[in-house]
Amino acid sequence: MTSRPTALVFAIALATAAVAQEPARFEPGHRVLLDAHNAYPYEGHWADRINRALATGTPLAVEQDLVWHPSAYSIVSHGEPFTGQEPTLRDFFERIRPIVEGALNGRDRVQWPLITLNLDFKDSQPEHFAAIWRVLGDYEGWLTTAVRGADAGAIQPLDVGPVLVLTGANPAQQIAFHDEVPVGSRLRLFGAVQPGALRATNYHRWSNHAWSDVEPEGQSNAGDWTREDDERLRKLVDTAHQAGLWIRFYTLNGHSIEDGKRMGWSPTYNFGSIEAARRRWRAAIAAGVDFIATDQYEELKKGTGIPSPFSFR
Repeated sequence: MTSRPTALVFAIALATAAVAQEPARFEPGHRVLLDAHNAYPYEGHWADRINRALATGTPLAVEQDLVWHPSAYSIVSHGEPFTGQEPTLRDFFERIRPIVEGALNGRDRVQWPLITLNLDFKDSQPEHFAAIWRVLGDYEGWLTTAVRGADAGAIQPLDVGPVLVLTGANPAQQIAFHDEVPVGSRLRLFGAVQPGALRATNYHRWSNHAWSDVEPEGQSNAGDWTREDDERLRKLVDTAHQAGLWIRFYTLNGHSIEDGKRMGWSPTYNFGSIEAARRRWRAAIAAGVDFIATDQYEELKKGTGIPSPFSFR
C-alpha cells in the first residue's frame, strides 16, 4: 500500500510535469489579441488613440508606425505632412511605464507579454534602424528577448518580459536587428517571415497578412462571409501555427463613411458596417488568429462576446 506522503509526492510530480508540458499562453495559437492599428496621433489629430487602446485592457498588441524625420531623428507617424508635434517611440515606452513597472513588481506573469508592440517602419534608413535599436536597448529589461545564436535557424527560447516587440519582413531589418547583432547577445525584436515563407527562425517569429489573403476582393468590396472564406482563413492560420509562427491580419473595420472621416480611418479597410466587421472578428477569433488589427478598439472588445484576454483554448 502506498503511503500518503509518497502518494502526495507522486501527485505533485505528475502535476508539475503536466504544467511543464503545457504550451505557454503567449505561444502561437494559444491566445487572440486586439491589435490596435495606428495607435498614435495623425496630422495633429486623434491624440487619444493610445489611451483608448490601453483602456481596453491587457494583454493587447499596439501598432506604431516609424518615420525617419528629415532632421535625422525617428518619429511615430504615417508620413508627411509633419506638424513638429509627433511623438517618438520613447514617448510610447514612457506611456506604458506604469503598466510595465507594475507587472515587473508583481508575481503574476501568466499573461506576459502584456503588450506586443508592432513596429511598422515606413523607410529603410540604416541610421533609423540603429536609432531604434538604441532606444530598445534602454528598455531591454522590459523586453521579451532571445539569445542571438550562431545558427539563425536554431530557435532559442524566449526570455519573456512584459513587452514583446515585432517588426516587418524587410531583409534590411533582419540585417540590422539580427545579422549584425553579436552572437551571444540578445535579440530585442523579432521580424515577420517573407510572404509565402512557412518556417520560423530564431529571428522570424510571425506572419503578417492583408485581409485580401482571405477575401481577395478586399474589405471595401467584400460580399457575404462564405464557407470558402472561412476555409481560407483557417488554412492560413493553421499553416502559420504549424510553422511556429504567430499570425496577424490587418485591418478589419466596419463603419460609416462619416465616422471614418471623423476618426481618421482609411476607407480601404472598411467592410461598410459594424455587423460585417463583427462577422469577420468572430471568424478570426474562432480560427485562432493571434493578432486582429482594427481601428475600432472598443467595438472589437465588446462586440465579440469574448472576454479579455481572448482565449480560445
